[in-house]
Parts: sequence; structure tokens; C-alpha cells
Amino acid sequence: MAEPRGHHNLWGGQGSHLTDDTIPLRAASEVAAEASPHSGHDVTEQSQRSHSVGSEAGAGNQGDQLPPTVPATGGVSSLAKSSALMAAGTIVSRLTGFLRTLVMATAIGVGTLNDSYQVANVLPTMIYILVGGGALNAVFVPQLVRAMKNDDDGGEAYANRLLTLVTVALAGTTAIGVLAAPLLVHMMSPDIASDPRRMAITVAFARYCLPTMFFMGVHVVLGQVLNARGRFGAMMWTPVLNNIVIIATFGVFIWAFGGFTDSGISPATITPEGVQLLGIGTLLGLVVQALAMLPYVRDAGVTLRPRFDFRGHGLGKAMGLAKWTLLFVLANQIGMVVVTQLATKAGAAAERTGHTGSGITAYNFAYQMWQMPQAIITVSVMTAVLPRISRAAQDGEIAAVRDDLSYGLRTSAVAIVPCAFAFLALGVPMAALLYAGSGTEGAQGIGYVLMAFGLGLIPYSAQYVILRGFYAYEDTRTPFYNTLVVALVNASASGLCFVLLPPRWAVAGMAASYGLAVTIGSAVAWRRLRRQLGGDLDGARILRTYARLTSAAAPAALAAGGVAWALLKGLGTNALGSLAALLVGAAVLLSVFVGLARLLRIHEFGAMLAMVRGRLGR
Repeated sequence: MAEPRGHHNLWGGQGSHLTDDTIPLRAASEVAAEASPHSGHDVTEQSQRSHSVGSEAGAGNQGDQLPPTVPATGGVSSLAKSSALMAAGTIVSRLTGFLRTLVMATAIGVGTLNDSYQVANVLPTMIYILVGGGALNAVFVPQLVRAMKNDDDGGEAYANRLLTLVTVALAGTTAIGVLAAPLLVHMMSPDIASDPRRMAITVAFARYCLPTMFFMGVHVVLGQVLNARGRFGAMMWTPVLNNIVIIATFGVFIWAFGGFTDSGISPATITPEGVQLLGIGTLLGLVVQALAMLPYVRDAGVTLRPRFDFRGHGLGKAMGLAKWTLLFVLANQIGMVVVTQLATKAGAAAERTGHTGSGITAYNFAYQMWQMPQAIITVSVMTAVLPRISRAAQDGEIAAVRDDLSYGLRTSAVAIVPCAFAFLALGVPMAALLYAGSGTEGAQGIGYVLMAFGLGLIPYSAQYVILRGFYAYEDTRTPFYNTLVVALVNASASGLCFVLLPPRWAVAGMAASYGLAVTIGSAVAWRRLRRQLGGDLDGARILRTYARLTSAAAPAALAAGGVAWALLKGLGTNALGSLAALLVGAAVLLSVFVGLARLLRIHEFGAMLAMVRGRLGR
């Protein structure tokens, strides 16, 4: 979400252990899919302390290699293999998740009907993370690893206690949530609650979606049990099954009721059978994802059985340590609720004036495209580095922590900076092509929101890396304060956009507000971490790298955007015109960026090219 680790949609992305530290709005399935050990004290740190990756990243100058404080063992290390497996799972999961949004848009459009589905589908995410999802990853996983190392049974009893505690807590919470669905929907969107038809449909969706939080928790606990034993594949790959089930569900919906451009389906015309089909399919996806973990758990030699002897086994102490994680998540939820309320109201108002694709669905779909480079690139880079950062922090090696954080920021920026400018320049043809099934107006609406998110990707990625420094020192209080700053700025700026901008552009303004919020949050976190590390974070070198990358990416985006605009004007914004604009624009952006990057002698870019050539055997 889920970051603690964690965005979008939980206003945090996504702590030490959701996948993102900031999240605007996300489906329950996505948080379950991403509640993986990619941050804070990665479980690989415990099981593979002596391993390191990165020799292959050092094909360039010495300044582009991993810091020399840790021996590089190259591709043969188990951490490298684990990181590759997790990265591959993340990529496939993200791609199938993205395909899921395309099928959704083709089935029910990107207007008020999809807004109702989005609101219902984010409720279990919000409640799961608030009730215990954040604490589960940030606090209980390290305890689970310790139990595996220190207990005579290899941590099996602790794992069963944890699974029992989670299932009992989530079962009760799920039952209450289903009963309170009307109140929850009203909290998330008073605008939906004011329309009886939309309210009835959203509540119906919510009552199918809310039970997914139970299976989300089961999936996460079983996945972390496997992760603690060095088995990472199931946790990263089973979410693909969930995406496949939901894609199939919306595909059946299209077969039965027709695509959106033909049916024009809306809250007023969708049938109870249609709502039931989409709701059951959404729930079934998480059920399949959770149950698919069981064969892997059995194969790992873990016997699952309920255990209620919670006292005296460290669970109470772990819950006490989770207080800052709880506050972190609470701050996220406040921001999420504010933006959901404003975006659903703005979207409904825009649709009444003929501008669909301007509500929370456009916000969520654009966000999912926008954060993909960070989720794949930055997380993959930091997965390889995080174990060393935590080890260096424990050993008091401040210089090593600084060097690894500098490496993570500079290396990820090589791809993140041009991607951010690409979204700014090519957001409209990108969305117009991919979401053509939702209609031209709706697809363009998503494109405008994507452009508004654009440059915020740079501080968003940087914040993810910076917060890893606090988690390395087991500091969850500072990330909470940082997240509070982000949530408050985002909510305040989004409110201003809602008031000052026309409904059609309000959600795009909210997307830009999120970029502003993470920029301020990154600056605050940077200053705090610099003080914690003795005043030196290799700032001059990092800023020089970002400045050079921006100097190469900005002219490239300007040229690409001009070419794309001319093609869209000449060929139209249909699928063919959007495809031409995207392909030609991307080619211009890439060629100009590569040429300028070489001219500016950006060492990190040269190292990345050398690594790619090495992998291709050239």
C-alpha cells in the first residue's frame, strides 16, 4: 500500500514494510500483492547477512560501483538470486495489475460507476492496514525471523500464533466492516452517499470487497513465513493469480453486457447481476491468491494449526513496538479519505458537464502507471542494498550507510528522472492509447492526470530511498512525522485545487499536489537524516547527478512533447494517432536524452549502459 512500507493508495506506496511510504489510493489486492520484504529490515538481511550484490553494477567508473565497504560476490550470491526473483515477480504482478485496469476501463469506463467500484475496493485496504497490516510487516516480521533463528522448532509455533491472531482479528473486523458498509462508504464519499442509486451500488460492491482483507492478511502472514525461510517466490508471484482472476471477471462482464463504448453502462443502468459478477470476481481473486500459498508452506515443512497461547511469547511486546507504525498508517488514512471525498465529488461534477475520466478512477489509474518505474526500478535497486545498510547501521558504520544511500539515490535516478519527464511529455497519448476502450474523453482525462503526476516521481522515488536510512536504525518515529507532513500538505493542497479549479481539472491538480507533498516530505526527511548521520549525506554528488539528468531529460521531453502534440493534432486522438504520437515521441525523447547524457558525462548513466551490455553479452 502498504512504509512502515507500503499509495497510492494509502498515503504513505506502499514504512519499513509496506511497499511504499506514501500512497494515494489502492485496491486491497494491490496491498496484499506488495506487502513484501522490500524495505526496512528486509528478511534477507537476517537470512543472508553475508551476501551482497552489485559487482555487475560496477562496470563503469569506481564512483559508479557499489561502495567498497562490502565485498561483492556478484551474480552467484543468494541475495542476487532472491532479488532477481522478487524483481521478476514484481514486474509481472505490476504488468498484469496494469492490464487489469485496462480491462476494467473497457468494461465499465472511467466515470462514476468505476468511481464507486474504486471506493469500495479501497476500503478493505484502508481497514487492513489500519487494523494491523502495517504493524504486521514492520514489527512482527523481524520477530518471526528471530523466532526462526532462536526457537527450537524453527519459529513454527510463533508463526502459528501469529497466523491465529491475524485470522481471528481480521475475521471479526471483516464481519463488522460488512455490517457497517453504508457508514464506511459515507465516510469515504459523502457525494456518493447523497445519490441513492450510486450509494446502493457502492455498498453492494463494498460488501463483496471487504472480506478480501481477511485473505489479504492470511496471504501476508504465510508469505512472510516463507520469506523468513528464504523462499521468496510464492509471495511475489501468487498476486499474479489474483490479477488473472479479476481480468477474467471483467472479461466475462464484457462478454455478457458489452464494452463500455457500446453499452455506456452507468450507476443507473448496471444490473444487480452485473454488480454481483464483479463483486464475486474481486473477492475470488484474493481467495485464490491466499490459498495458493498453502502448497508452498507445506513444502517448506511448516505445519499450520491454530494456537491461542499468545501470552508470554513476545506478541504483546511486538504490538507495543508498533505504535509509531499505527500512527503512521492513521496519518495515511486521513489523507486518503480527504482525497477520495474530493475526487469523487469533482468527478461526478465533471461528468455532469460531459467530461468523464476526471474522478478517483482517473486518479488511481494514472497513479498506477506513474508509480510503476519506482516500484520496479527503485525497489529493485534498494532490495540489493538494504541488507548492507541495516548491517552497517548496526555496526555503527555511518560512512557505509551514507555511501549505500547515495548509491541508491543516484542509480535509481538514472531511470526515474527520464521516466518522470516522459510522463509529463507523453501522458496524453500514453493514456489515450492504453485506455481507448473507455472512450476518448475518459482516456484523455487519465492522460492529463498522469501528466500532473509526472515530475513528482523524482521526489517520490527519492523519499523511498531516504526513509530506508531511518528504518536501518529502527527509527519508525521519524517516518511517521514525515508521513504526517506529506499527508497534511497533500490534503491541504488538494482542497485548494478542489475549490479553485474547474471540476474537470481538480483531480489533475490533486495529482500535482501529491508531487508537491512528497517533494516537501523528501526535503524534511533529507534534513533529518543528514543530522542523524553527522551532517554528511554525499549531498553535492547526489545533487550533481540529479541536475545533470534533469538537464538531459528536460530538453528531451520538450522535443518529444512537441512532436507528439503535432502528431495528435494531425492524426487525431484516436488509437492510431495516439500510437504514432507515443512511438515517435518516445523515440525522440530517448535519443535526445541518451545523446545529452553522454555529452554531460553522467557516470551513473554510463555504468548502467555498461551493465546492460554485459547482461546482453556484448
